[in-house]
Amino acid sequence: MRTTSEQATESASPSGLVDLAILDDDTDFRNYLEDALKDDGVYAIRTFGHADELFAGCEQRLPDIVLLDMKMGDVKGDKVLEQLQAAFPGLCVIVVTGYPSLEDMRATFKMKVFDYISKPFTLAQLRQTLHNAIEKFGFGRAAQDRLRERLGHQIKMLRVERDWSLKDLAAMTKLSISQISSIERGANLPSVESLLAICHAFEKRPSEVLASIEF
Repeated sequence: MRTTSEQATESASPSGLVDLAILDDDTDFRNYLEDALKDDGVYAIRTFGHADELFAGCEQRLPDIVLLDMKMGDVKGDKVLEQLQAAFPGLCVIVVTGYPSLEDMRATFKMKVFDYISKPFTLAQLRQTLHNAIEKFGFGRAAQDRLRERLGHQIKMLRVERDWSLKDLAAMTKLSISQISSIERGANLPSVESLLAICHAFEKRPSEVLASIEF
């Protein structure tokens, strides 16, 4: 039997856009955020006034980012967050809170979210927080592009940690310097043979390297 998260992934998000779901019980605030962000040309925005509507929307199509208001009348935001994380592990959630400080928020809700943003916030602050999430997770780009970028970055980090030059890694793998450079830049994916050679040089299994990029 498929899990809810597996079912949700069947409907792909709009091509090239970041699927943003907003849960807030204030209709005016939801409309304000939607109007402010839609012209950016970055987001496919869905707004929800109740947690049940958000969960139904996630089952239909899993969003890239959820903007979750923690104070919604009788609805406890921490409970909604707990249910979201249980149903959709790894979902990128940005919490909106009216708490006086982020430290108070972190102490009260010790749950894994991408970031917190305190009300009142400016649109510039919100855009920056969303941009940080997009950069971190590679939202809005094709899966193959994200894989190339994350794998290339990880290979570069492994090389730098050992204080190896491109020439050093090329000598150990018998690959060309230009080939390794293109892999590290995310311009090209390594072939199976090249990946095996690189992993052997780092004394790591390919599964370890792939697991480390959380793809």
